Amino acid sequence: MSSKYVKWLGILFVLFHVYNNWFTAVSELWFAAIHFSGFGALCALRFHLRDDTAPGHLIERAFGVLLALLAVSVAVYLVFFEDALYVRETEFILADYLFSGLAVLLAMEFTRRTSGWFMPALIALSFAYILFLGRYIPGVFSFPGLSLETVLYRSYYSAEGMFGMVANISSTFVFMFILFGAFLLKSGAGDFIVRLAHSLAGRYQGGAGHVAVVSSGLMGSVSGSAVATTVSTGVITIPMMTRYGFRPRFAAGVEAAASTGGQLMPPVMGAGAFVMSSYTQIPYLQIIAVSVLPALLYFLTVAFFVRIEARRLNLTLSADDNEPSTFEALKSGWHFVIPLAVLVISLVAGYTPVRSATFAIFAIVGVSWFTDTPMNLSRCIDASLDALRIMVPTAILLVAVGLVVNVVTTTGLGNAFSLMIVDWAGGSLLLTLALIALASLILGMGLPVTASYIVLATLAAPALYDLISQSAMLEALQNPNLPSNVRAVVDLFGGDPLRALSEMPAEMRQLVRNELIDPGLVTGMLLSAHLIIFWLSQDSNVTPPVCLVAFAAAAIACTPPMKTGLTSWKIAKGLYLVPVLFAFTPLITGGWPERLTVFVFACLGLYALAGLLQQHLEERIDLRTNVLLVVSAVLLLWPPLGLVGHLAGASLLISVVLWQRNQPSSVGARH
Repeated sequence: MSSKYVKWLGILFVLFHVYNNWFTAVSELWFAAIHFSGFGALCALRFHLRDDTAPGHLIERAFGVLLALLAVSVAVYLVFFEDALYVRETEFILADYLFSGLAVLLAMEFTRRTSGWFMPALIALSFAYILFLGRYIPGVFSFPGLSLETVLYRSYYSAEGMFGMVANISSTFVFMFILFGAFLLKSGAGDFIVRLAHSLAGRYQGGAGHVAVVSSGLMGSVSGSAVATTVSTGVITIPMMTRYGFRPRFAAGVEAAASTGGQLMPPVMGAGAFVMSSYTQIPYLQIIAVSVLPALLYFLTVAFFVRIEARRLNLTLSADDNEPSTFEALKSGWHFVIPLAVLVISLVAGYTPVRSATFAIFAIVGVSWFTDTPMNLSRCIDASLDALRIMVPTAILLVAVGLVVNVVTTTGLGNAFSLMIVDWAGGSLLLTLALIALASLILGMGLPVTASYIVLATLAAPALYDLISQSAMLEALQNPNLPSNVRAVVDLFGGDPLRALSEMPAEMRQLVRNELIDPGLVTGMLLSAHLIIFWLSQDSNVTPPVCLVAFAAAAIACTPPMKTGLTSWKIAKGLYLVPVLFAFTPLITGGWPERLTVFVFACLGLYALAGLLQQHLEERIDLRTNVLLVVSAVLLLWPPLGLVGHLAGASLLISVVLWQRNQPSSVGARH
């Protein structure tokens, strides 16, 4: 099939998504099935759009067309024969077995093509477990098994399967915001973001590195992909940093770390906030509101590494005296702020995220005519095709993840995994965080960030939520004026609140939690658990042995991939440290005065830790300074020490910085 026809089919597919997201022309199940079939067909055809005259490719092209037709048939059968299944009272016939099984096999094949063997192997293992393997596993993971008909029905026809909630998230929120990001970047916003970053950060010491931090953070929020952000901004920022005087490996590490943080930056958060909102039923605006300070903490941590490295190399304040002022940058590109403003205002006004994204896309097209890159029909088509290219692997993976999530929820595997984590951690919240971080790293070797978050949230969020809420529940249970129904529950366990809390079933604990704790605090604790998992799910971007974002940056910088990965892992330490604050401080659950207090002291503590890892602060640090910085970081970051401990840590850090500033520098200034 000619690439020209594939492109036009792709444009029609984009228009279908926009139309259905606006008017809801078909049911959610049918929409998700069409979403998968369309992107499956594009996946099959995309890998075979080669020169028609090239030898030896005819069979491959024919096979690609066959796969595309099979992918389309999966949705066609569901749309036209779903009602017939219910007329038969869900009794399967041969055609049901064939098309439901074909849908699963195609999901495995398309994920193999886009992401390697990890996801197909995970799906195969999940099906083996729910069909027969579970009965041979002893202990909490034992499962008697279900019939093939039941498993295929739940996978293909049910709202819990591959065309369920996760697929609907992909076809609505994720698709529309990736389309929004593609339109924004095609309109020239990428150049504006880099210019604005220059004006905001270029004049500080380590300016080129700070430009990378700001531009990659802003770009990553709307692009929806850390790798895409790295390759788009990295080609500008990495050479800029090396010209400034940074080592290439450090420059690549900064770019990888900053691009990874783009998924944590409101208002878009790479569509992650919408996935979380659908999972937790917490409003999107609440999620992005509490995510602002943590995202700033992460980017400040990366900026601390940049500044300290610039001090270590004794680089001058700026390598470029021609950086524009912020006013000049905004004057030349203020138009690009309008679509983001339209997005946020629409959300605040109560429109759904999908409609808000649509309004923002129209705003992009409108304001682009005030720039040098107006979004005419040709550019709109190019932006739509860019969105499709990004969505092909994303859509297929999210639909396929629905198969794994279905097995996890059907078999109770998530509850068993949560119990195992609690048992291994011995009830320790800190050890639980460490185990979840390890699990996220392992999952992240084969899954992208969003898919990794969905699987891990299904498995571990209940246990983490329980542990975060334990102290508040224990304090509430010790109140002598308990409601009569809660008092009766405590009396069942001998009147001991601690024993009652540790031994009562999870369902009863949830009822007691809702009865005793303020609903706003309960929501905050649930959000803390999910944000912890979402943040930790990002670590595979920059953590060896599989760190695709760091590898992409290394390719631009021409540095060893694994060493670059280790550098980016060190610079991105905020991915591990900030989630600890979610669990142990009111950074998410508290009021704004409490959050700002935690934020200020955390900034200082993270600066101390960055100095320790770089073995440099204002000047090179010796053993005595190392000890002082360790004490300072612990005092600043460990919540049980309270305000007095935090103030002591801040005083100690400031004293070290002032003392070092008064020492004569041993290295001459250099560019």
